[in-house]
Amino acid sequence: MNFSAKVISEFLQGTLDGDPNVTVNDVSKIEEGRPGTLSFLANPKYQKYVYDSASSIIIVNKDFIAEKPVKATLVKVDNAYESFAALLNLYEQSKPKKSGISKHASIAENAITNKNIYVGDFAVISDEANIGDGSLIYANAFIGERVKIGKNCIIHPGVKIYHDCSIGDNCIIHAGVIIGGDGFGFVPDENNVYSKVPQLGNVIIENNVEIGANSTIDRATMGSTILREGVKLDNLIMVAHNVEIGKNTVIAAQSGIAGSTKIGENCLFGGQVGISGHIKIAPGVKIGAQSGISNSIKKEDAVIMGSPAFDLKSFYKSYAVFRKLPELRQQMNELENKTHNK
Repeated sequence: MNFSAKVISEFLQGTLDGDPNVTVNDVSKIEEGRPGTLSFLANPKYQKYVYDSASSIIIVNKDFIAEKPVKATLVKVDNAYESFAALLNLYEQSKPKKSGISKHASIAENAITNKNIYVGDFAVISDEANIGDGSLIYANAFIGERVKIGKNCIIHPGVKIYHDCSIGDNCIIHAGVIIGGDGFGFVPDENNVYSKVPQLGNVIIENNVEIGANSTIDRATMGSTILREGVKLDNLIMVAHNVEIGKNTVIAAQSGIAGSTKIGENCLFGGQVGISGHIKIAPGVKIGAQSGISNSIKKEDAVIMGSPAFDLKSFYKSYAVFRKLPELRQQMNELENKTHNK
């Protein structure tokens, strides 16, 4: 599908600088631009590419001032990155949507499958499961007993959703995700032999949540593990039993959250963050990559880093010291030698 610069500018409520009739039917990075493609410039580091890029249309911020002629038609907007993302969503929605049920799928007779759904090859939809209107269940996905999936969800290949879990509307679950596996619950006896504690709860995922590939969300021992509306999880994330993640919190790859921890809304965690169990993280907290959190964070909007983590400004001050420890140690040894030799 072709989009003209004029149409794009009107959709983004931007202004045009160049040919309004030029069209694009694909996207490309600005440094790898091709004729007929759309690019964007948001990071100043890439500004040098805008002058020679072969892209037909480039989205830029309104404060962009060209230092020399630009070959492409420019669409100037308030926020180039957000506008580019909005266009990608428009393009995605314009593509034909899959529908129909594969003859190779296995669907229980008492499962509920609503309008306009898609079920791919070898997908399994179990007893009393309920699949909402417009949802897509791709090949080899497993939907357990009494699972509820809302409207317009995308369940990618190989996803496993265990019994009694609930998925809201407009959720995207990427390949290999496991939702509702047993929490890590065992009790040792006097001989340190571990017996399994039955995990009787479920997982509740609210609307507009996205979960990255090969992440795991464990069911609660009792009650529910909960991901609130708008949560975004990257790939390879572990969420343990009875965890609650607040609305619009974003967590980067390889992070792990231990059992019964409660995370507030609008938090932002970098990659490989480790969170201990049974603690609380206040709303708006930002945690740097590879940090370890062993105690509750009560201050809202705190920015912390390190393992164990503490305030970011204090961390940087401390880092300036401990990165010089080898030199400081050598100086101390030299002083000791001078003292002993007197």
